[in-house]
Amino acid sequence: MKKILIIEDDQGIAELQRDYLEVAGFSVKICSDGISGMQSIQDEEHDLIILDIMLPGMDGLKILQNVRDEKDVPILLVSAKKDEIDKIKGFGLGADDYITKPFLPGELVARATAHIEKYERLKNKYGSSSKGLTLNIRGLEIQRDSRRVFVNGKEVNLAQKEFELLCFMAQNPNRVFDREFLFEKIWGLDSLGDTSTVTVHVARIREKIEANPSNPQYIETVWGAGYRFRA
Repeated sequence: MKKILIIEDDQGIAELQRDYLEVAGFSVKICSDGISGMQSIQDEEHDLIILDIMLPGMDGLKILQNVRDEKDVPILLVSAKKDEIDKIKGFGLGADDYITKPFLPGELVARATAHIEKYERLKNKYGSSSKGLTLNIRGLEIQRDSRRVFVNGKEVNLAQKEFELLCFMAQNPNRVFDREFLFEKIWGLDSLGDTSTVTVHVARIREKIEANPSNPQYIETVWGAGYRFRA
């Protein structure tokens, strides 16, 4: 049974989420503040985290940042705030999805299920064969099986979606992909997000793998068309 952690300070909302998810066959734990939620993340393994942004003790964006430094797990942000900047911040810190209150419980279940299933498919894909699992491009090494990235021998830490985006583009070099295609390919939830997420993730990847992010040698911007990984 897949395990989901809900970090939500509104007890009524948290219990509603739990009830629907349990009916769908998930095992669910609730934490009502950021500190206990972070402790649960550190002490236990989860298949998905549903994380509210506004939390007592430690806010959701801070938790998200800490988690991405330590663990690779799908994270769905929940917020009552509709500001575009919060969505961009969340995706930029490595969130896999963002949903605004109020929302339909069935939609939450659908998104949770989709992310867990996609993550499982990716793990199976990268672990199913010992051939061609390491990509080496001019000092950049991408280990697909262990999901690790090295630049000139030094490991860099990429969030889950950052890794998936980099891996996809590196496996398809010298091809131009527009943001809409990359969003649908990596996030897999057509029309449920914002393609500016791709721009944010490309910028974060460049900060981590490029010697000079303003003059990238790996992921190039093709103005008016999209992005291209230069082999």
